Amino acid sequence: MKEHQVIHTVECTYSCDVSNTTFGVRSSLKLHQHVHAGERLYGCTVCDKKFSTKQNLEIHQLLHAGKHLYDCAMCNKKFSRKRNLKVHQRIHTGEHPYHCDVCNKAFSFTKSLKLHQRIHTGELPPHCDVCNKTFSSRGNLRLHQRIHTGERPHRCDVCNETFRYARDLKIHQRVHTGELPPHCDVCNKTLSCGRSLRQHQRIHTGVRPHRCEACNKTFSSTRDLKIHQRSHTGERPYGCDVCSKTFITKEAMKIHLRIHTGERPYRCDVCNKTFIDSGKLKVHQRVHTGERPYCCDVCNKTFSRVSTLTVHQRVHTR
Repeated sequence: MKEHQVIHTVECTYSCDVSNTTFGVRSSLKLHQHVHAGERLYGCTVCDKKFSTKQNLEIHQLLHAGKHLYDCAMCNKKFSRKRNLKVHQRIHTGEHPYHCDVCNKAFSFTKSLKLHQRIHTGELPPHCDVCNKTFSSRGNLRLHQRIHTGERPHRCDVCNETFRYARDLKIHQRVHTGELPPHCDVCNKTLSCGRSLRQHQRIHTGVRPHRCEACNKTFSSTRDLKIHQRSHTGERPYGCDVCSKTFITKEAMKIHLRIHTGERPYRCDVCNKTFIDSGKLKVHQRVHTGERPYCCDVCNKTFSRVSTLTVHQRVHTR
């Protein structure tokens, strides 16, 4: 109470050196400085997300408690704060209120603007000192580093098994509680958590709420959007240890490594020919099935490979 009364009785005497924001008590200044330091001291015990203030953590926890106060009318995503809903709606409206002061490129979110500005400043994104993988935020880097340190801070209070992430502990606890995992009402597929279920359901609904600010292409998940954005930034975070070739996705790197190891895990059940990935096997199987899914829109000739169709279409453009 005494600390609160300072607001009304004392001038703001504590000033932030970074933003010049002033405070009546030193403790408020210290809390504020966490924002500039990138420190997030308050962690959610359910999903590992961290916050710079206790108030933000408490608001976030409303989501896990099922207290969703604001719903997006476009995609039904739920928010505990009205301002977070407004920010989210820019995905649907295409609003770009944040401009780069160097090249005037516009963005929907301050986070996207800050990431873009690294192009002009030369600032490197946070990266792991062990494997050189890069991350969009220091928080994501800290979670990743548990892979190398072996840190497993989340413990099951029934069997004492430990987990790297809170979400993994939550999934594990179903073994003890008998709780059934969420499942899709359309195709009965079971998912690990409610978030994964909502993302999966977009396959059936066709909702693609995540928009690329560079080319306006839309995606059903943030993961797919992040992978796509690397085509604009040139980021290729996964490198081959043998030949130093780099890749946009970890999956592409794993497939490439089979060139060096000789591994060919996909086998044709007709002729026993083997392949390094399922895509190449699928194309090969058309030799046996006679399937020719690619059709020329000029002469209706069909082909088993899209590359063969592309070569053929040059006949009509000469």
